[in-house]
Amino acid sequence: MSPAAVTGRARLPRGEGAWAWLAAGSVALSLLLLGGLLTLIAVRGLAHFWPASVSLVELDDGQVFAGRAVRELPLPAADGASGGRERLYFTGNRDLDGHVWQWVEVDRIVESDRPRELVVMERLRHGDFIGRLVDVRPSGQTGARTAEGGEAAWAALQARLATVGALRGERDDLQHGVIQPLVRRLEKDPGDRAAQRRLAETNERVRELQESMRRDVVVLESADGRRLLLTLDEVLRAWRPNAMPLPEKIGAWSRGVWRFLSEGPRAANTAGGVWPAIFGTVLMVMLMSLLVTPFGVLAAVYLNEVAHQGRLTNWVRIAVRNLAGVPSIVYGVFGLGVFVYGIGGSLDEWFFSDELPSPTFGTGGLLWASLTLALLTLPVVIVATEEGLVRIPEHQREGALALGATRLEMLTRVVLPMAVPAMLTGVILAVARAAGEVAPLMLVGVAKLAPQVPVDGEFPFLHLDRKFMHLGYHVYDTAFHGDDIQAAMPVVYATALLLVLVVVVLNLTAIFLRHYFRARHGALSRH
Repeated sequence: MSPAAVTGRARLPRGEGAWAWLAAGSVALSLLLLGGLLTLIAVRGLAHFWPASVSLVELDDGQVFAGRAVRELPLPAADGASGGRERLYFTGNRDLDGHVWQWVEVDRIVESDRPRELVVMERLRHGDFIGRLVDVRPSGQTGARTAEGGEAAWAALQARLATVGALRGERDDLQHGVIQPLVRRLEKDPGDRAAQRRLAETNERVRELQESMRRDVVVLESADGRRLLLTLDEVLRAWRPNAMPLPEKIGAWSRGVWRFLSEGPRAANTAGGVWPAIFGTVLMVMLMSLLVTPFGVLAAVYLNEVAHQGRLTNWVRIAVRNLAGVPSIVYGVFGLGVFVYGIGGSLDEWFFSDELPSPTFGTGGLLWASLTLALLTLPVVIVATEEGLVRIPEHQREGALALGATRLEMLTRVVLPMAVPAMLTGVILAVARAAGEVAPLMLVGVAKLAPQVPVDGEFPFLHLDRKFMHLGYHVYDTAFHGDDIQAAMPVVYATALLLVLVVVVLNLTAIFLRHYFRARHGALSRH
């Protein structure tokens, strides 16, 4: 017996083994490149939340500053001599220095240390502060200090920041959950006395909370001795990275990741989180799926099971496949002209004439973005579903008809259940593509900043006319439209990693569902 018969594998003809090795090497190289890209994105993105150590640096000219080393690059060589290296530090303190980044030649560094008392403070304005904690005291107090330096001041700062955080949470809840609905209610009915009274009471409570948040101040000192006085309502968090043990750093890192996933963006999208973008992306994809699935499946069933198989049907198939290759920006222009200006403008004239010239549906929004992406992904669903229908054996149809089933019963009870794996594959591939599209969304509804998600407790609960945020557009806007590219790049990497994970999860869902339905219908067909 030949070795091929023993192993159960057929030998390649002579001379074709090299091509097989070349194909396998190409696949391996592609996987390595993909793995390297994902590793780079993951490392750069997740490292953004790590509380890195801060150095106190003294230069040869006596200058002293505190900062976090970011990267190091070689200097260009001059006249054949070694050019040395330069290091980039994130120094913070924009309000004191006018900048937050500083390049330093490594040869100019006289001393570099990591004192435990160095504090990093995340603020609402001017970015991070890096320096020393001097004092924590009530606002307006100029006499004896509450806590001066050391562990006592640090404990007092952490306790008061926790109190201010609770007050800030109550204030934000009132603004988003009470004040904004009351304002929209008064816009519709300016004479609503109950709403006016409730709004006045809520505004008074918000003012009280603001005054309570400003009750304490913190005195800070930069590395070169300059003092800075801040009210605690400007401070979000404070930590001492050089004094944190490894378990505490891991906890701080996990909390940073959670804040990134659960909070809204701020500081021109270079700080804060991406929760509105996550919610907007998922909601848009869900609406797109509900719109594209029935039309794509019905079109595929008609082309393969109902329509006469002639020249016209073949032309339609060719047209559908060509639509899959149309640039996405063309769909965006179509959606802007037909959905936004055409249908949306007509709806405003018919039902929202009192709101004009301010458009309701005649501007970009969640509904038009979902419809545009449904058109974009419709060819994918049609082609995948029709290929699944073609692979169903003809005897399955003939057997159902021979047993007395009508054509409708044959389609709904035999053909379509067997084509479910192909349908799911088409739908999930469409979802994966829609999740990463950016160009058409720029024309039909995506926004740079929309902190309020389009779902709330106010009727009709799902607001299809509102603009929304999207992970892909968030990456584009943060990377190319920010004032500080160095500060924006870690956020770009983290958002890109999140978008890749969403697409990977969707594709894995397709694979598992397809395997499940194939195994189920394969077992039924054998019985």
